[in-house]
This record gives sequence, C-alpha cells and structure tokens, in this order.
Amino acid sequence: MKFRTALILFLALVSGLPATAQTAEEVVAKSLAARGGVARLKAMQGQRVTGKISFGPGAEGPFVVEFKRPGKFHMEMTFDGKKIVRSFDGKSSGWIVNPFGGNLEAQAMSEADVQNIREESDFDGPFLDYKAKGNQIELAGKEAVEGKDAWRIKLTTKNGDVRFYFFDASTFLLVKWEGKRKADGKEYDVESFFHDYRDVGGFKYAFEIVSDSPGTDQSQKILVDKIEVDPAFDEAHFEKP
Repeated sequence: MKFRTALILFLALVSGLPATAQTAEEVVAKSLAARGGVARLKAMQGQRVTGKISFGPGAEGPFVVEFKRPGKFHMEMTFDGKKIVRSFDGKSSGWIVNPFGGNLEAQAMSEADVQNIREESDFDGPFLDYKAKGNQIELAGKEAVEGKDAWRIKLTTKNGDVRFYFFDASTFLLVKWEGKRKADGKEYDVESFFHDYRDVGGFKYAFEIVSDSPGTDQSQKILVDKIEVDPAFDEAHFEKP
C-alpha cells in the first residue's frame, strides 16, 4: 500500500514537470538552427539589407545597410533629400556624414561610436560563438510575447552590458529584444519586436522590426524590402565616404 501511494505521488510529480524544459544553451542552439544553421551562418561572407525606416510622421525614408567580413559596415539613410552615411572599415576607423547635425563632410567617429559600430557590424549576432566573444548567457524563464510563449535569455556582454532576448518557444526565432541605448548623454530602455519572418536562401530574417522606448514617445519601424546574401560589394563603401 505504501509502495502504491509512493508510486502515485512519483507519477504525479513527474507528470507535473514541464515537458519542454530547456537550458540557455539548448535555446541558443535551436535558435541558431532556426536561423539557418551554424555552419551555413559562418560560411556567409556578407549581406545587404534595403528597405524603409520610420521615426514617425514626416521622418521616414529609404535605407541600405551592408555587412561584410571581417566586421565591415556601411549604412545610408535618406530623409528629406538629405543622406546620413555611417561607414566602418572593420578595423579601427569609422566615419559619419550627418547633414542634420551640420556635418556635410565625413567626420571621424569617436571611440565610443567605433565601439558601437563594431558590435553592429557583427551580423552573426551575439550568440554565435558567444563564449569566444566573451558573452555569458542565462535562461531567465518563459513568458508570453504578443500572445505566444517565448524563452527569455539573459545575455551579459564582455563589457558588462545586459540584454534580454526572447525566442518563440515553437519556432525558436527571435521575437523580442530588451536593452538600453545611450543618446544625448542619457540612457534609455529600448525594446524591439520582430515580425514577418521570411526565408532568404535558406536563412530566416524578420522583415519588420518595431522598436520603442517605454515611457517616452520615441519609436522606430523598419520595413525590409530586400535582403541579399553574399552580394557583390563596392569595397569603397567601407572606407571614408
């Protein structure tokens, strides 16, 4: 009788355990597989993204972003006929042209800007070879994002910055990001939501990204028109504009 009671208790406990328990490493591995697979991601040499970006009514325009190994980056955004350009050579030099800030000629980036663009230029993302990059990951639970369950992963960079990434519990594609951004000497909370995933050459990309800063009126929406994998590049784009 005691054995039967113990067995019933054991079965009740086991049946109550989550059937899809995950570790941070498992979630990250599945997310990389969902994106296209580690081997194929590492084999990719570059990509070009074109589309439209909006910061609100009257502040929207086309953009193009190019990434090329090792760490090269070029971005152009056009508003009211004025073009903002940001370039990085993948080493230590970056430049910016911002007519809205009074810079009609290319200006050298500050050390802080170079550090930021160095991270932006890593199109692999922070999870591919995260240990080699000095990043740490931790499973921070499971919660609903826009009505769907998602695994919440805490990522701490080698610089001590903390971000949270939410991966759909079914597809393991990224659906939300939470972090902080600095602007005008202040730090703001920022969150981004990733929608409309499409297949491009066997890789999965979000074609809509909506961002905002809780507690402020700041918002941003990116609508991607086209993504090219390993296109031909003009190497001059990654030098001083």
